[in-house]
Amino acid sequence: MNAPVADEAAAPPLRIAYLVNTYPMTSASFIRRELLEVEAQGAVVDRLTLRRWATPLVDPDDLAEDLKTRAVLEVGALGLAKALLKTAATRPGLFLRGLKQAIQLGRRGSASGQGVLRHAIYLAEACVLLDWHREAATDHVHAHYGTNGATVALLTRTLGGPPFSFTTHGPEEFDRPLALGLDVKVASSAFAVAVSEYGRSQLCRWAAYDQWPKIRVVHCGLDPMFLKAEHVAVPEARRLVCVGRMAEQKGLPILVEAAGRLRAEGVDFELTLVGGGPLLGEIEALVDRLGLRDRVRLAGWKSNAEVRDLIQQSRALVLPSFAEGLPVVLMEALALGRPVVSTWVAGIPELVQPGVNGWLVPPSSAEALAAALREVVEAPAAQLDAMGRRGTERAARRHDVAIEARKLADLIHESLGREPRPEPARLLR
Repeated sequence: MNAPVADEAAAPPLRIAYLVNTYPMTSASFIRRELLEVEAQGAVVDRLTLRRWATPLVDPDDLAEDLKTRAVLEVGALGLAKALLKTAATRPGLFLRGLKQAIQLGRRGSASGQGVLRHAIYLAEACVLLDWHREAATDHVHAHYGTNGATVALLTRTLGGPPFSFTTHGPEEFDRPLALGLDVKVASSAFAVAVSEYGRSQLCRWAAYDQWPKIRVVHCGLDPMFLKAEHVAVPEARRLVCVGRMAEQKGLPILVEAAGRLRAEGVDFELTLVGGGPLLGEIEALVDRLGLRDRVRLAGWKSNAEVRDLIQQSRALVLPSFAEGLPVVLMEALALGRPVVSTWVAGIPELVQPGVNGWLVPPSSAEALAAALREVVEAPAAQLDAMGRRGTERAARRHDVAIEARKLADLIHESLGREPRPEPARLLR
């Protein structure tokens, strides 16, 4: 008797389309890590973005992803119009449903600049994706962020496209939940994901009660270069690092003010700010006004490897955010054995434990932040090292990308009525 051929009996691999507003981009490497891990666990993953990032990419892995990614808006205005007309002609009933939904969502979002005209463009983008999904035989779409990409995924589903899910990160989604139609998106999705319990609570706040069971937590996963890095002892040098986009919600002017307080008190320290953004000019001006050029260095955007090295060369990572979901850079710092100084905001207290692996201060308080930073630079390196090791254990438990991506893949399989895949074949190679 001939033995059955396993390959012939096996179900075809799941085909998932990842849809992101802008992909790839330096500040969203956690999406790349999750996508690659889902792919490594046996799915075929298509990379889709509405638009490409305007800022030059610096990380080699992001550059590689960019080559694999299709951007909807690159079809141009003519391509959008053709897709819109084609869908209207071939699926008139579904098109009218999608048009009605786009108008309703646009009216909700008009106060925040996401009006009916903008949603008409989203509908055209959904028509483009409808063709792409049909050509690729997409089983499921997963969108990151509950904003534009999730809106397009929702409209594509309404037009007859594949089922979708989405991950919310915050804080943007939670600043204007009804304008973004989070309630509609949760109700129409196969499931919805938050990256922290705080985030789940915010989705539950706006979704109908009967939708709560399908709102799940999948943490962001860490790159092995952080999670598996060899421990480097905390240095004696009084160096601090902050990694984040220079926008209002990150609170970086408060950090510069705190640095000014430390200088006025005669405290010795060095602070490196990694990143860029709309407040870069204001932050540079504040550094000059406080006479901090010899203490504060603005380093611009850096690759993952460079960020890792800067964190390892520092005593602690600082992030004085006003609004967040759960910042990946905090996970990265803890994974590298560095304590964290941050704020009592959103999901941060789920990860950072005061006196155990870091410090938490009230947001917007330069005085409290300066006091915490003074403790960091004056603490014995051995004390900080012990805190960092406890942080590494916590990060490893909560943010292993293989475990978290597995959760997401299993949710997709279950939502499609398919059995979760066996343990990833990559582990057997």
